Amino acid sequence: MTLTIAGGALVSAAGAYLWRTGAVPNDVFVLPEAAFLAGTAVGVAILVVGTMMGAFPRLRRPLGGVALACAAASLPLAFGGFVVGFVLVAVGGGIAASPGPPVAAGTPASPVPGRAPPWT
Repeated sequence: MTLTIAGGALVSAAGAYLWRTGAVPNDVFVLPEAAFLAGTAVGVAILVVGTMMGAFPRLRRPLGGVALACAAASLPLAFGGFVVGFVLVAVGGGIAASPGPPVAAGTPASPVPGRAPPWT
């Protein structure tokens, strides 16, 4: 969640910077300025998805997939948040989308507590 939000902030800032200046570092992509405004919108969407991961932990796996899709969309639209934002969102979304640790068959999800010690 934190990695996704940090990456979303970088993607949004990069999209706004590229939209405002109208220039891409080293002329990597040749896109109209309106495309960089869409990159800012993708960054804001990533921020919303990252916040929703924290607010709705049961939805973290599908939201992680949405974060990964937004990270891919940020590459041409906001230069991936100068690549650092893309990496942060991809790692954060990948962690959120991954399943939890495996549980052995027949093992209860939470152990049943035993008797309390006599000194309590």
